[in-house]
Amino acid sequence: MPEIANCIRRLRFDHNEMTQQELAERVGVTRQTILALEAGKYTPSLSLAFRIARAFNQPLEAVFQYEVPVRREQVPSSSPGTSAR
Repeated sequence: MPEIANCIRRLRFDHNEMTQQELAERVGVTRQTILALEAGKYTPSLSLAFRIARAFNQPLEAVFQYEVPVRREQVPSSSPGTSAR
């Protein structure tokens, strides 16, 4: 399953150690929503993601990263009666 990573915590620190509450008020959500985002337990709506990026004066891609998990290649199994070379 794809994951949306973010660097909100670092950005808050870089912006005069902005609190979760301050960011929440700027973007119109609760502090608990910011906490859940930072912990990776919540994926924001596109609208919220843009509001957060604007709060830090950053492009969306600087705040949120789409990470596709690496899929393991399936190794074909040998059919009964055949030998591996």
